[in-house]
Amino acid sequence: MNGRGAAAGKRPEERPSRQINVVIRSQEPPSTPEVDTAGAVKEMPYDSLYQEIQKELDQLVGLDSIKELVFEIYAFLQIAKMRSDAGLQSSSHVYHMIFKGNPGTGKTTVARIVAKMLQRMGVLSKGHLIEAERADLVGEYIGHTAQKTRDLVKKALGGILFVDEAYSLARGGEKDFGKEAIDTLVKAMEDQKNQFILILAGYSDEMDFFLNTNPGLPSRFPLQLEFPDYTIDQLIQISELMAKERDYILMPQTIFKMKQHLIAAKEESLDNFSNARYVRNVIERSIRHQAVRLLNQYSSGQPGRLELMTLRPEDLKIGKK
Repeated sequence: MNGRGAAAGKRPEERPSRQINVVIRSQEPPSTPEVDTAGAVKEMPYDSLYQEIQKELDQLVGLDSIKELVFEIYAFLQIAKMRSDAGLQSSSHVYHMIFKGNPGTGKTTVARIVAKMLQRMGVLSKGHLIEAERADLVGEYIGHTAQKTRDLVKKALGGILFVDEAYSLARGGEKDFGKEAIDTLVKAMEDQKNQFILILAGYSDEMDFFLNTNPGLPSRFPLQLEFPDYTIDQLIQISELMAKERDYILMPQTIFKMKQHLIAAKEESLDNFSNARYVRNVIERSIRHQAVRLLNQYSSGQPGRLELMTLRPEDLKIGKK
């Protein structure tokens, strides 16, 4: 996830609503497969689908409100199918989103999970994620920006177009080509309605300013999600899991040193702390330092398995190298 957060979240037993869905489905006869871009979805084992999605969400530390919203979208789509089967109206829904938060808070990872879920439920035909930034959208001369943006939207059809640091499109003033990119994206949201989902992401304050530059923008993004910074304890949890994924373990003394370092780093960085991305860099740097230590320590021998796995406090070097 580009290092942006990994860990444990809510357990399945905290969502009793899914048990209700099972009861409802057991009372209804099997429905016929159907796809409707206005909101109805493919017939499929919803409960097993969400168990799969939740398993991915459970690997993310915190983000409780984000996880609740993902389940709301799932529930809406499932009930929309049931309403359609019952002969009731199933209204269309807009899924374009704004993701607000500092780097390393899981925005891209959540976008991938959402894309997968919406593809499996029939809203998106492909479910892929196209990541972009200002340079991918803004051209060098008049007309170039519109063409670049249209080409990017074309690649995203059937999936999600994720534009990071989207606020940079509005920073250059009236004569900047970023405005042309915004206008082209807005037009694509109308022309290719229900064919792709646009997610604009960036720092909270900058995204609020960006939305205020165009009165018509906020209403086009009904889903605005706030990704909070991780607490120190959550960052420690992330560091342990990142190490575990790589078959490493942190000694208690290493965890203590990591905690003290993260406290200082967050205070120093203020609003620019990169959360899980920062932790990933620290872990990877520690792994390199451990490798150097072991080669020097066992110049004529072989370290044991536990020694190969253990990151000691001296491996956690504070610095940027």
